[in-house]
Amino acid sequence: MKNMKTLKIYSLLFTVSLSILSTASCTKEDSQKVSSPDKNIQLSAGIKDGKMYYTVSRKETEVIDTSFLGLTLKEGYLGENLKIKKIEHSSFNEMWHQPWGEESSIENKYNQMIVDVEESDEPKRNFSVVFRVFNDGIGFRYVIPEQPDLKEFTIMDEQTEFALPEDAIAWSIPWDTEYYEGLFKPSLVSRLDTICTPLTMKVNEKLYLTIHEANLTDYASLNLAPKRNTTTLKAFLTPWSTGEKVFANAPMQTPWRTVIIADKPGDLILSRLMLNLNEPCKIEDTSWIQPGRYIGIWWGMHMKKQTWEQGPKHGATTENTMNYIDFAAKHGFSGVLVEGWNYGWDGDWSANGDQFSFTKAYPDFDLEKITSYAASKGVRLIGHNETGGAAQNYEAQLDSAFALYQKYGINAVKTGYVNPLLDHKELHGSQYGVRHYRKVIETAAKYNIMIDNHEPVMPTGLQRTYPNLMTQEGVRGQEYDAWSADGGNPPEHTTTIPFTRGLAGPMDFTPGTFNFNNPVHPQTHPQTTLAKQLALAVVLYSPLQMASDMIENYENNPAFDFITSCPTNWAKTVVPEAKIGEYVTIARKDRDSENWFIGSITNASPREVNLPLSFLDANASYKAHIFADGEEANYKNNPYPVTITEENVNSSTVLTLKQAPGGGTAIMIIKE
Repeated sequence: MKNMKTLKIYSLLFTVSLSILSTASCTKEDSQKVSSPDKNIQLSAGIKDGKMYYTVSRKETEVIDTSFLGLTLKEGYLGENLKIKKIEHSSFNEMWHQPWGEESSIENKYNQMIVDVEESDEPKRNFSVVFRVFNDGIGFRYVIPEQPDLKEFTIMDEQTEFALPEDAIAWSIPWDTEYYEGLFKPSLVSRLDTICTPLTMKVNEKLYLTIHEANLTDYASLNLAPKRNTTTLKAFLTPWSTGEKVFANAPMQTPWRTVIIADKPGDLILSRLMLNLNEPCKIEDTSWIQPGRYIGIWWGMHMKKQTWEQGPKHGATTENTMNYIDFAAKHGFSGVLVEGWNYGWDGDWSANGDQFSFTKAYPDFDLEKITSYAASKGVRLIGHNETGGAAQNYEAQLDSAFALYQKYGINAVKTGYVNPLLDHKELHGSQYGVRHYRKVIETAAKYNIMIDNHEPVMPTGLQRTYPNLMTQEGVRGQEYDAWSADGGNPPEHTTTIPFTRGLAGPMDFTPGTFNFNNPVHPQTHPQTTLAKQLALAVVLYSPLQMASDMIENYENNPAFDFITSCPTNWAKTVVPEAKIGEYVTIARKDRDSENWFIGSITNASPREVNLPLSFLDANASYKAHIFADGEEANYKNNPYPVTITEENVNSSTVLTLKQAPGGGTAIMIIKE
């Protein structure tokens, strides 16, 4: 296996099976506990009143109180009158390499406990719960083996609980927020309605938690709701239109339920627990999977200067695309996205996505000529497939479309599903949607095509298994700064999503707007300074990242140097400071050089940041290129001033950064 072959330091260290009826040296109570490798986190499991439960503590402080587990099946509840049959313990430790990511290698180290349970009464159905405890949190999943009375079954819901010992501040969006494009608002857990995950919580100044899921495969996505206004959160699975949650066949296993446990907000960003709970890469040769920064024929449509459909202002023309290719080649962009190139945009496509063709270009878009020209310039065309939510129509054309793109050297496709229901019937986060998105990713891999999925199901770390799944939307992104009636994303939005939606995986937020004048919606514009737009290129992680603006708005602007210099693939990430909803500073080391890039942003409040550069190599010299908010800059009415300075720095340097309201700082640190 090339590039993604697992680099194992320690393979399975030991596996010890413990029966609770055996005469082993450990007691029955000991056998029902498992700790993290560093011993700080401890998980216990057992049976109480015939139901299975678990608890979690960290450094002897309770994190999750007695929380019950079980599955409500159409065929009868699975989780009552239980007894423990067997408990198995094991440990695992490896280092694995990412073809792209926020660091090059990841440690996967955990202790595992598998608890097999069985009903005391006939028909004595059985299942297992697999618990894994890492130094940064826990994961667990249900495993149901095939058995005479449990072959085909329907899951109506999970009874999975997360009982918090005390109320906590939680940042969330409602579970039915269209495309997950909402503003994460803080609230006490006890006052939440049904929300989607990730759910990030501040329990106290030294304890932060994030509940989510990993490896969402042929299942419904996870949501949470407090039980009767308590601090116990219960799972709620996204339903089919007919009310069922999951149609299953044994043997089967659910996605992992995950809890990141951290001392401070920045540690949440650094957790790789979710990735570690996904399967290793299934793509043998990953050399064609290449991160990069690109531009696109896109923002002009939002500004009504161009149209997706054919007509006098059609954006996706051969001439316009070749101009964008020239600009991309001149400034080192890897690709050009073109929206509106194919038949189907005319008419009410959002109501009838079946009209889209993904192989037939409009007459004014010469696909062969454009891709040949792009190749001659060292640039790739990025395909765009808007489906209007017509998943079946898309699936019917997948092979023919992807084969065509492969023929013309198009190795990345942005998909879209602008319709609250897939095929006018099913929710994006339902098992129906999960199955569709997986089919697209797997088919794309056959044709060496990378995917940027918009209007997705919430990400769960699948990029480890299929690293051609580069990035996804599922976030209220930069487009809201073009047309949203509320004026655009508020300043605190980008200081919140790194700790909420960002924990689920790469976000295609598309930062990089330079012209804040909006002729269509004059009151709507980015609620940031220009310097913050630069900083977002580092703060909001995506291996494929589009500079959002029209190319004419970048010309002759010195601040553009940061956009063209900033990579999208990293060897290491550190978070020197962070406070959810208020500020965050993230530093990332380029995977292909010894250089570092820093993004530091604030909310509507101005800040002065003292930033130690202790993460730099000792005894080495660097040159810092600092793009900071200029004098009198603010996000409301003076966003443009940017001051560009240079400073010699080393690992002992402490930079003082002044940030305007809604502002930020972007820094390139070049090793000399």
